[in-house]
Amino acid sequence: MQEGRLVAAGVASSPAAEDAAPGSEARRVAARFVEYVDTKAVETGDCPLPGSGRTRARLDALRAVARDDLAVARLVEGHLDAVAILAELGQAPVGVGEYWAVWAAEPPGSGLTASRTSDGWVLDGLKQYCSGAHSCTHALVTACADDGRRLFAVRNGPAHGRGDASTTPAAGDGPGCRPVPGTWPAVGMAGSDSPDVRFTLVSAVPVGEAEAYLRRPGFHHGGVGVAACWLGGAEAVARALFERAGSRADPFTDAHAGAVDLRLHAARTVLGQAAEEIDADPLDRAGTAALRALRVRALVADTCAEVLDRVGRATGAGPLCHDGRHARAVADLAVYVRQHHAERDLAALGERVTRGDRDGAGR
Repeated sequence: MQEGRLVAAGVASSPAAEDAAPGSEARRVAARFVEYVDTKAVETGDCPLPGSGRTRARLDALRAVARDDLAVARLVEGHLDAVAILAELGQAPVGVGEYWAVWAAEPPGSGLTASRTSDGWVLDGLKQYCSGAHSCTHALVTACADDGRRLFAVRNGPAHGRGDASTTPAAGDGPGCRPVPGTWPAVGMAGSDSPDVRFTLVSAVPVGEAEAYLRRPGFHHGGVGVAACWLGGAEAVARALFERAGSRADPFTDAHAGAVDLRLHAARTVLGQAAEEIDADPLDRAGTAALRALRVRALVADTCAEVLDRVGRATGAGPLCHDGRHARAVADLAVYVRQHHAERDLAALGERVTRGDRDGAGR
């Protein structure tokens, strides 16, 4: 990595961190996330890099994690995306005992700014939707600099700003990354631990040049990976419907089960085709990566919406009220799939297929 490797920060234990400590669900998810990262090889095991010739295996692995627990999949996907980004942009690989996130959401309003100083880059401001805020040791973070939007690597925790990183500042003072208490009251995806994080004089290592994060082919490959997680979440929700249909004969339940199976099969087929296309052209020389990602994400998002609707209509309130795992799967999927920007993404898709990429639509 440029300017030396960032060492593992661990989960902060300062008074400031305790003030913003995650709930039991987030702690459970964090433990499973850490276990997954510690026990799964990235490049030669279940999750090879996108475009490596085994992209289908990567997407299948993400889908499997999401089918088991969508909040865990959110953290796993972020870590694996960070591994891929660092590799694509020529940085040093992630080290043992490091757990990474990608914090790149940029909703309207004030955000994160990057300033170049005599000692290097420094980040200040507020970043929203920072999944794994209490469990990840490192993060790749987008911020606005004077030359455009940039990506930076940071160590996570209250002590990792400029100056002596061994000195933990008092709550609310000094440098570091601090989750803002009360900013993640969500029910769906509660376990993803995605509060706002306040950056104060945080030392940062630039990863690539300005706009490199968005312009690389892997930006779109990563978008397909998120869709694989959505699909796994839809498969988890569908489980209750298939179990109901298997336990008793009812033509209406069977009709819903058939419709859901059809949509899931189509989405899995499209996802597999996308994996083959990514492996055939990992550097996107044909210029089709953005169009592919928009299509895959839109199709999978529609699949999720239909699965949520049909499963609810077919099974009624029973599983939502008496099956905690199903209720959590429904709530989690309803939130996570909103990373698809609905009509905004459909408009970007429509612009690409009708008028081409004149203004960078879809990026």
